[in-house]
Amino acid sequence: MKSAFLFFVLFTAITVQSCAQQQPSQQKFAVTKTNEEWKKILTSGQFYVAREAGTERAFSGEYWDNHEKGTYFCVCCGVPLFSSTTKFESGTGWPSFYAPLSKKYVGEREDDSHGMQRTEVYCTNCGAHLGHLFNDGPAPTGLRYCMNSASLNFKKG
Repeated sequence: MKSAFLFFVLFTAITVQSCAQQQPSQQKFAVTKTNEEWKKILTSGQFYVAREAGTERAFSGEYWDNHEKGTYFCVCCGVPLFSSTTKFESGTGWPSFYAPLSKKYVGEREDDSHGMQRTEVYCTNCGAHLGHLFNDGPAPTGLRYCMNSASLNFKKG
């Protein structure tokens, strides 16, 4: 009886906690479009990564080896996300940054897909999947925002 009660309490706590964590489809964003509308403005690769939380292959994206000065914007809605001043060579094959321009447009949420526990990084303005966050980056933050080029647009300057 005691073990059944403990199971019920544990199950209820897990259920309440998972309901409290909003999934992307339940969140409200300033910019919203249907999948058909996104497909009209994004390439198939951009749609796969940004709207379906896909990942481009390492060393295949447009910006992994970009060394120009400028700003990286969300490919879906155009908000500024990262500066080239925080970009660093991670050796992973994806553009990596140690900090976003502002936390205003860069959100984080748990991602336990593919049998791993990671932190997903997404655009808070439109919900686009950007990449993942790891705690193996350089100073001053110790963070590595490992982004997909397909989720970004770069503008020099």
